[in-house]
Order: sequence, then structure tokens, then C-alpha cells
Amino acid sequence: MSNIDAVMKQNRTGAFGGLLIAIRVISMIALLLACLPLYYLWRLLRRRRFWPRVFLAGIGMIAGLNLSVRGRPRRGALFLANHVSWLDIPAIATGSGTAFVAHDGLAANPLLRRLCAMNDTVFVARHRRTSVARQAEELRHALDDTGALTLFPEGTTGNGIALLPFKSALLSAIEPLPPGAVVQPVLLAYDEAEEIAWLGDEPGLTNACRILARWRPVRATLHFLEPLEGAALENRKTIAAAAQAAIASAMRGG
Repeated sequence: MSNIDAVMKQNRTGAFGGLLIAIRVISMIALLLACLPLYYLWRLLRRRRFWPRVFLAGIGMIAGLNLSVRGRPRRGALFLANHVSWLDIPAIATGSGTAFVAHDGLAANPLLRRLCAMNDTVFVARHRRTSVARQAEELRHALDDTGALTLFPEGTTGNGIALLPFKSALLSAIEPLPPGAVVQPVLLAYDEAEEIAWLGDEPGLTNACRILARWRPVRATLHFLEPLEGAALENRKTIAAAAQAAIASAMRGG
């Protein structure tokens, strides 16, 4: 029995769910093959980054993501967002064209590392304090080049109903803030968050198949909140606390 067959059996997706997964996976592969030559052509012509956003938006659409956007993403912003699912990546990229900050463990997979690199992902080492200065320089260059970066300060995925504590240590590489940088909290709210959330020890393949087997769309709203100002930007701890408070308030409808 293949891994996908096992996942289908575990989730009781049935024949229709399995067919939907197959159609969506094939469509994603076709989208990647269509975007790759255009991505390299754009790089050769030194044009502004465009195709990673198209690709990620397409991935979201194929997966059934139905996204609404509220607020305005700021140019040159570091977005601090809550983290619920792998769908957060296409959702936030669709709404802003952002690149992402990711932990260096993702770089262990060559294919995943290559796909992340194509979207100008900045890999940070959480446990190597000696690399903070180098990572800070990489983040500053990435902000200049991409116009926006997204970081998930919870450090892992939550249930989408309540926030996990924001880890200020994950913001070490942006302290002090680059001149002119904007820190903007972002709330990603799913209508059925508990069904979408990637929690606990659930394998990534199981979560992906569970979402791709859904007939109903995944409805989500992306809220770009007001940028942090004043004392909130004093250091990484105040930034983490202020961003968490802003997102928590938006979750409550405040």
C-alpha cells in the first residue's frame, strides 16, 4: 500500500477524495512546469520578481483556497503573522507578493530548498547564535530585493482559534530594525480553522491530503493590520508582544 493510499484509508477520503487529490496534485505539477521557464526568463531579463507569486496563488486556487483581503500591505514591511497551515504560504503570498523567513531545517530537503529559494526565502538558524549577524544582513538584503518578508513568530502552527506565544528570539535577526523597515502584524483567519490546522504529530502528507480531498472551498480572510509604531519597535521583545496583542485583538473582532 502506498503512502497516499494509507493516508486515504486513515482519513476515509474514499474514491472521490482520492480522485480529487490526484487531479489537484497533477494540476500543481503542471503549474510548476509552466512557471519554471518563465521564472528563469524573468531572471535573465532582470525583471521584478513575479512568477513566484503567480505560482503560489495558483497553488492556493488549486487547493481550494478562497481568499479575501482586508487592509493594505505596506511596501518594505516585515509581516508578523499567525501560523495555522501550509496554506498560509500561498495565502499571504497571494495577498502581498511576500517572500518568507523559514527555519533552516527546511533546507535539508533539496527539492523544498530549491522551491523556497526561488521565492527568495531567507533561512535562519534558530539555535546558532553566532550566525545572527549574517542572518540580519541577509534579511536586510531580502527586504530591499523583495519588498516584503513574512515571519511566523509562533515558531509552529496553531489551531487558528488562539495564538501560541510569540517567540521574540525568532526576531533576533531584525534587531535593530533596518532603516525604513515597517513591521506589520497580519491575521490569517480561516472559516474552518480547526479542520485546516496542522497540529501535533500529524504528518505533513496526511494534512495535505486531508485538505486536498475537501470538496468545500477553504475560506480565509487575510487581515493586514496597522503597522507597529513608537515604543512597540524598541526591541525584539516589544515587537513580539505588540504584534501578538494586535493579532489577538483582531481575532476577537477588536
